[in-house]
Amino acid sequence: MLSSRIKLRHLQAFLEVARQRSFARAAERLAISQPGVSKTIRELEEILGAELFERGAQGVALTQSGLTFLRHAGPAIRALEEGIGAVGDAHQGARWLRVGALSTVESRLLPLAIRRWQAAQSSESVGVDVVTGRSASLLSQLRLGELDLVVGRMTEAREIRDLTFEHLYYEPLVLVVRAGHPLAGVASLAPGRLVEFPWVLPPPQTTLRQRVDSFFVRHGLERPGRLLETLSLPVSLGYTRDSEAIWVAPREAVIEELEAGRLVELSLPLEGQGGSVGLCINASMQPSLALEAFCEALRETASER
Repeated sequence: MLSSRIKLRHLQAFLEVARQRSFARAAERLAISQPGVSKTIRELEEILGAELFERGAQGVALTQSGLTFLRHAGPAIRALEEGIGAVGDAHQGARWLRVGALSTVESRLLPLAIRRWQAAQSSESVGVDVVTGRSASLLSQLRLGELDLVVGRMTEAREIRDLTFEHLYYEPLVLVVRAGHPLAGVASLAPGRLVEFPWVLPPPQTTLRQRVDSFFVRHGLERPGRLLETLSLPVSLGYTRDSEAIWVAPREAVIEELEAGRLVELSLPLEGQGGSVGLCINASMQPSLALEAFCEALRETASER
């Protein structure tokens, strides 16, 4: 039975501190004083009989008890917010999903799956709110109950931990350049030539960047001096097509450009099989029928690749 001593303010403070990893930033977001947040967290820890956060010089981190409580507190608040919103929401009766998308699926898999899912729904009021970003951020939102699922290449992400990942297919990163680039069509490409050109890379602290860094180490290469670091596919494409840059891209994101001959894949592979692309859900949240149908649309779309 839910303890009557646990109030909504306890859960809100807990979730915001977990999200911000800082009492000061959480207090700012909640528009209350930092001592007020600290007091609220202490009250919650006393009620639960467990320490929820470890305090350190770099901020705060969830303890194992905190992680366990987070798996349930986040979805509980999410369900309450949805219940309140459903009473007077303009989209009452609609089926809405919140999906986190990584760059590996933005171009083809996700748009195709959304169209398939919407076409199969009996109601005309069906919508998807797509949130893009880094895997760490999206998986954190999933754990907090702010997203229904996350789709993309993320098996290397430490943040998966207690979330449930389902493999769909493997997708490699490839090195691509514009048509007419000096390295386009070179059959036996020496790795050392790559550093002569600008590069378009995933940002630091991302799982995709780890694969690129491993490639540099494997071939004994220095990191190029001219870099564009972004997860934006339009920015990467525009920069690559109008320069001599080498773009580290998910193959799915550039397959149409490759087939049209506007981009060319270099002969030197960045990785072999590639990473596992799939869907990740929070098993502590009861999936809706809409979510189950959307996951099935993703599976069917992936099987047709």
